[in-house]
Amino acid sequence: MKVTYASIRKNEDINLYIKKADEALNTLGYTEHSFGHVVRVAKTAGYILETLGYPERMAELVRIAAYLHDIGNLVNRTGHSQSSAIMAFRLLTGMGMPSEEVADVVSAIGNHDEGTGTPVNPLAAALILADKSDVRRSRVRNTDKSTFDIHDRVNYSVKKSELAISGDQSSIQLKLSVDTHYGSVMDYFEIFMGRMMMCRKADEALGMKFKLMINEQQLI
Repeated sequence: MKVTYASIRKNEDINLYIKKADEALNTLGYTEHSFGHVVRVAKTAGYILETLGYPERMAELVRIAAYLHDIGNLVNRTGHSQSSAIMAFRLLTGMGMPSEEVADVVSAIGNHDEGTGTPVNPLAAALILADKSDVRRSRVRNTDKSTFDIHDRVNYSVKKSELAISGDQSSIQLKLSVDTHYGSVMDYFEIFMGRMMMCRKADEALGMKFKLMINEQQLI
């Protein structure tokens, strides 16, 4: 039987690793990287490849990659994309996934971080876009607004985020509704400029243009 997104989500070991990785990031003061994040990224990444007409199995593989893409935070935040890729390799090989599929999934996971990654294949491009677009208020763990750092402020300021492909498939738009009472547009660019540039490269790899809209104004 093929390894599927559904079977990955039911795997107790994988779910434990996701939970423990998120606990480690919580200790370090990072925003939520647990099931809410990976499921949302999986849904968005699958939507991207499906909408662009890629084979359904590729959309399934990118959902699998998305679900596994942050488990390496269990090892260390630094180099977590590579750690995640190595862990995914062992898990997927052990589950009987064909080597060609494992290679594509692992390559996507290992290239999703803006520090070292690049959209080396369609799976990587879709994963990058889905991951970097997940900015939202509910990812902030800190309940004391008076102690928010810039990452808390920026994430908390985003009341709504939506990633959508244009009807003619020429562009993909990340549309954010930002409450500037908590964070300014400049704050967003201060911490996420690298991510937005990576999204632009990912869009180009998929043959599209990247557009960023904040409060109805196009900024990229």
